[in-house]
Amino acid sequence: VNHFAFCAREIAMEPVTRTQKPKAAYHLKKIFSRLALFFSVVVIVSPALFVFLWMLSLSLKNEVDNIAYPPVFIPNPPTLDNYLKIFRESNYVLYTYNSVIVSGAATLIALLVGVPAGYGIAKGKAHGLGMLIMIARITPGLAYLIPLFNLFRFFGISGSLLALTISHLVLTIPMVVWVMISFFEDMHPELEESALVDGCNPWQSFYKIAVPLARPGIAVAAILAFIQSWNNFLFGVVLAGRETRTLPIAVFNAMTFEQLSWGPVAAAALVVTLPTLLLTIFVQRDIVTGLTAGGVKG
Repeated sequence: VNHFAFCAREIAMEPVTRTQKPKAAYHLKKIFSRLALFFSVVVIVSPALFVFLWMLSLSLKNEVDNIAYPPVFIPNPPTLDNYLKIFRESNYVLYTYNSVIVSGAATLIALLVGVPAGYGIAKGKAHGLGMLIMIARITPGLAYLIPLFNLFRFFGISGSLLALTISHLVLTIPMVVWVMISFFEDMHPELEESALVDGCNPWQSFYKIAVPLARPGIAVAAILAFIQSWNNFLFGVVLAGRETRTLPIAVFNAMTFEQLSWGPVAAAALVVTLPTLLLTIFVQRDIVTGLTAGGVKG
């Protein structure tokens, strides 16, 4: 009797043991997946984070500590003299004003031109034009520099904010068009067809149906275009005048012929990076949402 009772107990417990083993393996696999993801994020992010923290350290140290060997990582004591120096020796208020005007205007014009262009290319299935936009995106800015310089001299606007804004359109319009093509391609055509059946013309269907649905994509395109225009150095250093220079030129101006002072250079770089860094932090959810929406087929 005892033998049969023991066998019955073993048979009853066997399904429970078989059920617990897959659950344990699943939880173990989940833990390893999270550890692998965390390790991958650390490997990818740590170089950029280290460079940013090292640049912050350089901006808060005096020049003696910046050139000391072995290197001094933690400022002791921290100082703001480098920031005071760059604001005292350079007109950062004017540079900031110029950057806001140029980047804001280039982004706004790119949206006004690029959103309808992306809609037309996507709905017209003009893949050749899409490839042309892709070529314009990957072409180095240096290839446009000499033609733009000669063009601006011919029209007498060389060194003006208008010339800088026009030159930045070379960067912002392809970015906006390329981002918006993917969003409009993923949009269900039945919505626009219903609007046409209800009496809307193609333009009304565009700005009443397509544009509201593509708001996440428009936000992403605007943010990426603004950051790309804000960080542009090449056009500013060649095409800008003395009174129309933008913030990236401030880093270049922080360098002197006598010596390379790492503290002012790092402080200037942080001042230039801060607006786009804050913008990215505040709208990172919109960027992720927009990119995800544009990457999922309906």
